[in-house]
Formats: sequence, C-alpha cells, structure tokens
Amino acid sequence: MGDVRGAYDPLARSLTEAGFRVAVADLRGHGDSSATFADYGDEATATDLISLIEALDAGPAILIGASMSGAAAVIAAGRRPDLVRGLVLICPFLRGPENRVGAFLQRTVLGLALLRPWGPAVWNSYSARLWPGLPDARQRAARLVTLLRRPGRWRAFWATTRTDHRVVAPWMDRVDCPVLVVMGSDDPDWKDPETEATWVARVVGGDPRETAEVMMVPGAGHAPMLERPDVVGPRVVDFLGRIVPDADIPRPVGERRGE
Repeated sequence: MGDVRGAYDPLARSLTEAGFRVAVADLRGHGDSSATFADYGDEATATDLISLIEALDAGPAILIGASMSGAAAVIAAGRRPDLVRGLVLICPFLRGPENRVGAFLQRTVLGLALLRPWGPAVWNSYSARLWPGLPDARQRAARLVTLLRRPGRWRAFWATTRTDHRVVAPWMDRVDCPVLVVMGSDDPDWKDPETEATWVARVVGGDPRETAEVMMVPGAGHAPMLERPDVVGPRVVDFLGRIVPDADIPRPVGERRGE
C-alpha cells in the first residue's frame, strides 16, 4: 500500500525474458486504478487478483504479492486453489496484533497519524526508510506521496491502511501450492525479518510436512525485488521454472530451456 506497480518492473523484466507471461496491477486507489471503490484492503485485493486471472484466462497462475498484496495472494490461493499454481510472497504481512485491543490501538494510532493535513508528510518520512537498498529512496517516497495527493487518492489510501491482516489466518492452511518467501534482511517493518520469514514459511500451506522456501536478501528492505533485482529476479525465475511445466511457458520458435 502506498506504492505502485512500477515496483515490480525489474522482476517483470526478468520473468518476461525467461518466457513467462506477466501481468501487473495497481491496488485500488493507487497508481492508475480508480479511487471510487467502496472497499479496500486484503480481502478486496484478493477478489481483484482472482478477477484478473479470470479476465486474462490465465489460470492456474503464479501470484506474486509484496507486503499487503502478499496477504491478498494467500487469501486468493485459499479461495480459488484451481486458479493458483504457486505463490511468491515478498515481505508479506500475514498477521496483525493477536488480540482485539492491540488491533484497535494499532488501527487507531495509524489512522490518526495518516489523517490530513499532516498524513502525507508522515507517510513520506516513513516510506523513505522502507528501502535502504535504494540510493534514491527519499526521492521515490516523495514521488509516491505526490501521486497520493491527487483527488480522491489519499482517502482511498487511508481506507487501505485500515485493513486488518488477521483476516488472512483462516486461509493459510488452505493454500495448496508451492510457496517462495522473499524477505529483505534490513526490512524495517519487523524487528527480526528472518524470524518473520521463517514463520510465514511454516504456517502457509495445509501439509505440515512441507514448508515454503525462504530467500533472505542481504541489504534490502521492504521492496527487495526493486532494491536487489540482480539476486531476486534469478531466484524467482528458478522457482517458477521448477513448478511450471515447460510446455506451459511460451517461447520463440527454436528456443528450448537450457539453450
């Protein structure tokens, strides 16, 4: 949330160069998406992901979600396992405070902090620290806040921040596909990013004998696919190559895997 689909550009290039069909989308109220929706957050985004797969006749697809959209990807995979072949969860938020009081306090504090007129400045300062691997992190944060200042956008963004990630819990053990968890070692959203990644790998999926793969990205924060595309891209391509049948990857005439 607060970001746009351009954050996936380096990863999308790596995937298309490997022969995969790639579609990227902005969250509701973000980027080029409309800001007139009634609902925002994890469950609404999951609905949009399912609709996108169906509209493109792309199922079963690999869903790649970062941060909040990682939560949405898990919900979508749980709802429609027939449409999801695999998940790549990048710095995913799959849980909130364990009790109602903690959740209420967190939502209240965040809601107040992001109210206008001070909200854009608060978010600008916070998001500039999310990507320690980007030399232009401050400038990028400022550009994103400028986009959020467009008519109706800040209201939609504020509504998006109200999502309660506890809604993901009922869907975690319904995921029935391979999962890759990608986490920046310097992600400021967690005290211990590696511990969070390990927890995600353990709880996502219905088979207790299998855990998701985990990739820790040194020097990266909350957008490792953008901060370290040189290491994230090849690992995601490798992961997809192992779970997608070769016949399902369209390639130019004469090209074969490994050549």
